[in-house]
Amino acid sequence: MITVREFIHAPEFKHLQLIAGEKGLNRKLSGINVIESTDLISFCRPNELIVTTGVQMKNDIEQLETLIRQSYSKNVAGYIINIGPYIPEVPKSILQFADDYQFPLFQLDWKHRVADLLKNTIELLSTTQTSYQQENEQKLLYNLIFRFDRPNISIEENLHKRGIPKGAELGIITCTTKNANHSISNYSDIIFQEFNNRYNNFLSFTHNNELIFLINRSEVKINHIPFSKTVEKIYEKVIEKSGELDLIIGMGNFYTNLKKVARSYDESLTVIRLVKQHKNPSIQKYKEIGTYKIIMNVPDQSIIKTFHQDMLGHLYFYDQLHNTDFVDFLRIFLEENGSANKISKRLFIHRNTVNYKINKIESLLDLDLNSTFARTNLNVAFMIEDVLNQQKN
Repeated sequence: MITVREFIHAPEFKHLQLIAGEKGLNRKLSGINVIESTDLISFCRPNELIVTTGVQMKNDIEQLETLIRQSYSKNVAGYIINIGPYIPEVPKSILQFADDYQFPLFQLDWKHRVADLLKNTIELLSTTQTSYQQENEQKLLYNLIFRFDRPNISIEENLHKRGIPKGAELGIITCTTKNANHSISNYSDIIFQEFNNRYNNFLSFTHNNELIFLINRSEVKINHIPFSKTVEKIYEKVIEKSGELDLIIGMGNFYTNLKKVARSYDESLTVIRLVKQHKNPSIQKYKEIGTYKIIMNVPDQSIIKTFHQDMLGHLYFYDQLHNTDFVDFLRIFLEENGSANKISKRLFIHRNTVNYKINKIESLLDLDLNSTFARTNLNVAFMIEDVLNQQKN
């Protein structure tokens, strides 16, 4: 809720003239109302700004003074008198009352429309309320993720007020840019659009160039569509907008214990770090990184090196001998799940060229690239390559 002082400092209200009650400008303001007679005073609400044109008073100054005094008794935020044919000027007695009781009193010249005043006030209050809610949401999520070191009833209650019940399965999704010099705000509209399509309800805030979402697992609108498809849509729109994939999205696991939401955030960052290190945008969930853990913890590294050589060695040799790019193509083939259309668009090559390369790789490796087992082994081989390259660095 804003104050009357903040209200009159807004550029759209410069035509309002404060004529008395300056010491009351810190009163809270929540709405605006037009009251033209004492019979309607019951419709006043606390913290409203009251407007009077005097159209029903016929220059009855006593009635105007009664109306202002009664409005003050209703704890309204202040009073605006429309100076014109019905109220030519504000009597000194009213000015004195406003100063004595620190009751903000304004005058509005007749040339300015009351309808515009009402519209602009409502728009300002609506915008301010949205900003206030966003600020509270930021604080709530920040405390939940970074300061939740013991049971906190207020956090639980505030989550409940925002539609997240006690015991809900909650997880964190973090979005950030690959290039630290690029702002995540460049892609926030794209992300919010797709998340609104996927989830009934979520909370979000921005921290250190990270757009962080708190997701309730039960609030998914489209359970039959995997999260990876939503991420894929977002990535496609980002590429269309910026010409490159400058965004990384990571999802942590879901927990019913609020203390573990911070762990879900850390898990989402682990996914992001792996994507950056291994340049594998197909990793999106923490539970999907298990293969990397296995590879990194194999005691005898010669085993994984031999597997990598068996799967990709011949293709590397052929590329070096003939100056071709079949290894790079194969990686993209796997990332795009074998879709000729997507590969064609991504590499800006004709579908016939895509099909030729697929057939050539199948011939060189003696593998059927439509085979799930073959694709799994090739994916593992590339993951081994990522890990080995990281170890070199």
